[in-house]
Amino acid sequence: MSTPTTCHDTESSHRRTGSAPTSDASFRELFERHHGPLLRYVSRLMGGDRQRAEDFVQETLLRAWLSSADQPPDWSPCRTWLFRVAHNLVVDWTRREQTRPEYHQELLESHAEPVDPIGQVVHRRFLVHALSRLSLPHREVLFYVYVLGWTGPDAADALSIPPGTVKSRTHHAIRELRRRHPEEALVAA
Repeated sequence: MSTPTTCHDTESSHRRTGSAPTSDASFRELFERHHGPLLRYVSRLMGGDRQRAEDFVQETLLRAWLSSADQPPDWSPCRTWLFRVAHNLVVDWTRREQTRPEYHQELLESHAEPVDPIGQVVHRRFLVHALSRLSLPHREVLFYVYVLGWTGPDAADALSIPPGTVKSRTHHAIRELRRRHPEEALVAA
């Protein structure tokens, strides 16, 4: 952040003693003099969102108060400087908000799948039981292809078998699962 330029408000040069605002009284004075005009300005920038405008005004006044400790004794933040700080805060916030994707709650709720932890446990137990009844080569192929999501050639490389064998074992393993568990055949289809 660049060092603010020296601003002298006529009103402030009469009231100030030349020291940087380090007390509550100096912050209160800064607040009383600039809060109203800043709030009106930022509210217009925010399209009437008074709550968010109030947050930006508070941040602006806080920055002015903190930066005055690093300035010469006769420095006082002028309204122009305060408006520029507030404006920059609003612009920065707007840019950040524009880069975030919009989420439409109605759309998310209409496409959300209900979470059924008991159903997931039952399904997982069934799957473990069904796979345990297959031969080791068939289990390995299904694990690589369906659990890990690998392609046939990648599974073939990992298992050191030809790609055709992966296809064959996958086909036979699924056929065996369907034969042993016809009630679940629609789920696997």
